[in-house]
Amino acid sequence: MLEQPSALDRLDLEFRWGNYGIRMLRFHHTSFPPGRIINFHKHSDYEFHYIPRGKGTVVLGDIPYPLQEGMLYLTGPNLLHYQEADPQEAMDELCLHLDIVKLEPGYSPSNGAASAEDWGMKWEIAEAEACIQQLQSLPARPAADQYRAMDCFLTAYRAWYENQPGLFTVLKQSIIQILLRTARSYASVPQSDLPSRDMKHYRYQLAVQFIKDNYMEPLTLEVVAERVQISPRQLQRIFRDHTGSTFSEYIEQVRLTHICSELSLSTETIDQIAFHNGFSSSNYLHYVFKKKFGMTPMQYRQQHRILSPSTS
Repeated sequence: MLEQPSALDRLDLEFRWGNYGIRMLRFHHTSFPPGRIINFHKHSDYEFHYIPRGKGTVVLGDIPYPLQEGMLYLTGPNLLHYQEADPQEAMDELCLHLDIVKLEPGYSPSNGAASAEDWGMKWEIAEAEACIQQLQSLPARPAADQYRAMDCFLTAYRAWYENQPGLFTVLKQSIIQILLRTARSYASVPQSDLPSRDMKHYRYQLAVQFIKDNYMEPLTLEVVAERVQISPRQLQRIFRDHTGSTFSEYIEQVRLTHICSELSLSTETIDQIAFHNGFSSSNYLHYVFKKKFGMTPMQYRQQHRILSPSTS
């Protein structure tokens, strides 16, 4: 994967496994130079990390763990984490970032001639359910990649690179094998037919999801651009194209939406609400809020306050 480490990221891959829908967000190799830091952040999705070379540190929640060649770890939804390469040694990482969604029961691809269960669907449903439940309950700590989940990255990349027949199936099976082997590691303690992504829209979606997951943090254009692997200027242009506004205006709108809800429903002070939603001070929130809505946060609260039965 060293030749084109992000090639698989460009494939718009999603599939059904049992009663789950799985969408691939990232599937790539990256290298961190000595001392490189990825600051604290979180995702609403699942991100699987594997270390094929080098060493470093990961902080999961508030607990630091050493990383070295042959290790893996999972950062599930809303797990705050931080990563740092060793000060003297570069660290490589294989990353699989997935959106995993539970689907409504009752789906059957049957056309009336035979049920899905007649063709072994019940076994896939049971195995997918067992694996996903196990992944959801894994401890927040690294483990040894003793069942060689990392090999599946090379299998997937080689299938794409060689334009093998059945590419979709190989990629799907590689991802499923990564999930199964990762869970098992913890349990024992035109080149393809796939459509290419609209990369601008894809990066916009990644940026929007990252902002929604981390809007309460001091986000900057540079921080978010680094997360989606483009330049700040490109990201600013993408936001203008998709929203008609700037990056800063979008973040401001996300924060104000949460603030309006909290002003109506919570009893926290304006200072507390400002701090919890990424504003440096209530004075700055007051300025932005009045400019946007023509009233102060307190005036908005008085007009939109929803009282609980006990206070009405």
